[in-house]
Amino acid sequence: MSIEHLDVLIVGAGLSGIGAACHLRRELPGQRLAILEGREALGGTWDLFRYPGIRSDSDMYTLGYGFRPWTDAQAIADGPAIRRYLADTAREHGVDTLIRYRHRVLRADWDSASATWTLQVRCADEAEPRHLSCRFLLLCTGYYRYEAGYTPDFPGRADYRGTFIHPQHWPQDYDPAGRRIVVIGSGATAVTLVPALAARGAQVTLLQRSPSYVINLPQHDRLLAGLRKLLPETWVYRIARTRNVALQMLFHKLARSFPGLVRRLLLGLVRRQLDADFDMRHFSPRYRPWDERVCAVPDGDLFAALRSGQADMVTEPIECLTAGGVRLQSGRELAADTIVSATGLQLQLFGGMQLAVDGQPFDAAQSMGYRGIMLRDLPNAAVVLGYTNASWTLKADLSCQYLCRLLRHMEASGMRQVTPREPSGRVRPTPFLDLQSGYIRRAAHLLPSQGDRLPWKLYQNYLLDLLLLRYARLEDGCLQFSSPATAEPLAAPL
Repeated sequence: MSIEHLDVLIVGAGLSGIGAACHLRRELPGQRLAILEGREALGGTWDLFRYPGIRSDSDMYTLGYGFRPWTDAQAIADGPAIRRYLADTAREHGVDTLIRYRHRVLRADWDSASATWTLQVRCADEAEPRHLSCRFLLLCTGYYRYEAGYTPDFPGRADYRGTFIHPQHWPQDYDPAGRRIVVIGSGATAVTLVPALAARGAQVTLLQRSPSYVINLPQHDRLLAGLRKLLPETWVYRIARTRNVALQMLFHKLARSFPGLVRRLLLGLVRRQLDADFDMRHFSPRYRPWDERVCAVPDGDLFAALRSGQADMVTEPIECLTAGGVRLQSGRELAADTIVSATGLQLQLFGGMQLAVDGQPFDAAQSMGYRGIMLRDLPNAAVVLGYTNASWTLKADLSCQYLCRLLRHMEASGMRQVTPREPSGRVRPTPFLDLQSGYIRRAAHLLPSQGDRLPWKLYQNYLLDLLLLRYARLEDGCLQFSSPATAEPLAAPL
């Protein structure tokens, strides 16, 4: 059986995968690359989610790539605009031709003797899987299951006679006009859906068990609009990116250091947007700011929907679903001809693919993250993830730059294998993520740990990562390099 061999295989053609391919093309042009994408289009999250109002929850000056400016006027972009940005970036950097659509990776097996990964891939409608091999495996599969979102086991679900929708698979022929819709949830998706559905003529109730913190963000930046008249677009983008990174970091630092102060600030800003008699309990979480992500409300659209009367909020646990809607624990019933379960994601690592090292299954839960990019005892592989407390792409960009530096070092030193090891045994494991979001708590048993010290500790700090990932020594005593005698050289010099 003939197996196609490449230098680097990227799994996933979303925000991380497209960015990774662009970095590799720019910094290591001699590498043989391919991107394996299980779906029929690039974009990942931004192609999968098609619900009304779908948009970023971060500004595009930091969610965009560092190497390609975001030039649209809207700082908080909608899904179609982000898809266009990704497609344009892929085309401009010549990586669109590297994508192999409807190629779903089932498993990947590492062989130390040859320093090679062999992937089993289900392709389109072919009956038998194909096999590909590579030197380095780059997992850009995101962090959740694409096939299904998380829906709680609502009592009475079978009794409900209306339309039941999860936003992850929104029916494109659904018309919300004139409908009475209950959106269950309190996260970014729910906060996005409510004003979008209200604007399309629905009467919407946001039903939440407990509130989230929200913050009003402007869609358009007046300062940048003025700078665009004076400066090149690249300069404007760098200014905006630097400023917004600093603001994100400052806000998060203040929230963790002075939670009471930031709570009062957030609630005060919300109170200014609403009528005097509005019940602020709907925006007053029991937890501290940034124990869960703070939800963006662009141009106050949620508050406008509440003021207009097209939307309202209820904060109370559900007892059950009924034939005509939702019954709350107080006995109150909410009539609904449509229920939207904006109740979150199912966390999933590696896109559901199985990994094995020399015939032994690799269990991520028994591993530990190395610099938030690689995993202990997993050779020649990286997982590109973003920040939980800032824009995703900030960390993804730094991770890809680090990996390019690592691959150049391996070629220069003649090494074909690199594996993170923890030789001292003194590093204490701690939870990989410090957020208390439901999808993280539900899947905590699946996640690797992080350590209590560098390079195993995950700081979620862009400036620190910028220094460490660009300039820290690669041969730090934790990365073990080797070159098996049977390993073939790379296809082209780096």
